[in-house]
Amino acid sequence: MNSPKILLAITGGISAYKSAVLARLLMKQGCVVRVMMTDGACQFITPLTLQALTGHEVHTALLDEHAEKGMGHIELAKWADVVVMAPCSANTIAKLANGLADNLVTTVALATTAPILIAPAMNQAMFAHGIVQDNLSKLQRFGYTILAPDSGEQACGDVGAGRLPEPENLCERILAFLSRTNSPQILHHKKVIITAGATAEPIDPVRFLSNHSTGKMGFALARACLNAGADVTIVAGKGVNLPTPTGATRITVGTADEMLAVCTSVMMDDADTIFIATAAVADYKVAHVAPHKIKKTSNQDGLTLELVKNPDILATMSQTFPSALMVGFAAETTDTDNYAKGKLIAKNLDMIAVNDVSDKTIGFGSDDNAMTVFFADKYAKDKQVLAKASKDTIAIELVGHMAKLLQS
Repeated sequence: MNSPKILLAITGGISAYKSAVLARLLMKQGCVVRVMMTDGACQFITPLTLQALTGHEVHTALLDEHAEKGMGHIELAKWADVVVMAPCSANTIAKLANGLADNLVTTVALATTAPILIAPAMNQAMFAHGIVQDNLSKLQRFGYTILAPDSGEQACGDVGAGRLPEPENLCERILAFLSRTNSPQILHHKKVIITAGATAEPIDPVRFLSNHSTGKMGFALARACLNAGADVTIVAGKGVNLPTPTGATRITVGTADEMLAVCTSVMMDDADTIFIATAAVADYKVAHVAPHKIKKTSNQDGLTLELVKNPDILATMSQTFPSALMVGFAAETTDTDNYAKGKLIAKNLDMIAVNDVSDKTIGFGSDDNAMTVFFADKYAKDKQVLAKASKDTIAIELVGHMAKLLQS
C-alpha cells in the first residue's frame, strides 16, 4: 500500500505523549497520519501539538459544523485505511466492546470498515482485571487486533503489564500489520523454520570459533514469510543482534549441535512445512573444550586445537524430514555456481540460493544481496538470477519461488 492512511486515535492516559512520537515515526515511513482525540486525551497532550506534528487538523468533536453535512465522523471513518488506538484506555475498551458511541473515537470505530488496532495502556491491576480481559477477548472476536502492552514500571509506581510499548516498537508492529494485510498470502497456513546467523563453538569458557554472519538475510526472509501468511520460527545464533520480526517465534542457540536439536524439535514432516537454512554453521568444533580459560605462557609461542566435524544440519534435516520443502543457502567466494549445484544434489534439496561473499557490497553484514537460485531436477525449472537489491526485496523474490515449488 502506497502512503497508507492511518487514523490515530488517542484516548486519556499518561502515555499519550508517546503518540506524538508514534505519529512522526509513521510519517517518516511514508504514512499519512490524521489524529482524533477524546476529551481525556486532551488533558494529557494538546491537539495543537499533534496538528503541528502531522500537518492536519486534529479532530476532537463528534459533531463538526465544518465537516460535510456536519458528519465528520463519517468522513474520517471512510478516509482511514487503518485505525490505530494508542493509547487505548480501559474506559474506551469497555465502550467499544459494548457498542457504545458517545464520542468521536467510539463512533468512528463503529462507522469504519477499516481494520482497527488497539494498544491498551493502563495500570497493571486494571489491565489484569477479568472484565478488561473479557472486553479485549470480545473485541478480538469482532476482528479487532490487540497490540499487547509491555511490562515494567508504570507512572504510578506499580510494576506489571499495561505500559504502552515504545513508539518505535509500535511503529514496527503497525507497519508489519500493513505488510501482512496487503501482501499476497501465498504461504497461508504454511509452517516455516528458518536458521539465521552464526553458530559459536566454544574453545574454553571465554573463547569460541565463529564467523561474520549477522543473520540479516534470515531475518529478512522471516519478515517476507510472515507477510505471506506463514507461521514462522527463527532459530538464531546467540550473536544475532536484530529485533525479532513481529509475529515470529525466536529461539536462540549457541552451537551447531544445539541448533540441530532445536530444529529437529520444532520441525514437522509434512508438505506444508518449509525449512530454510540461512545460518552460517561452523563446519568444525573443538574436540575437547577446555574447562578453564587457556592461559598464555612465556614458553609457548603457538596453540594447537584439535577440530572435529560438526553435524551437517541441512543434510540431516533433509534426510529426517523428506516431505518438507528444503531450502539451502551457500555463501561462496569462488566457483559459486558449481559449489551450489553440488550442495543441492548432495543434500537432496529442493532449492538453493548462492551469493558471492567476496563481494563486500553483498557479503556478511551488508544490507543488500544478489543471488543465483538453483532448483532440484524434478521441478524442471531453470536457474534464476536475482539482481542486486535490498535483502528484504531478495527475500520477497525467494518466497515467491518457494510458493511456486509448493504448488508443483
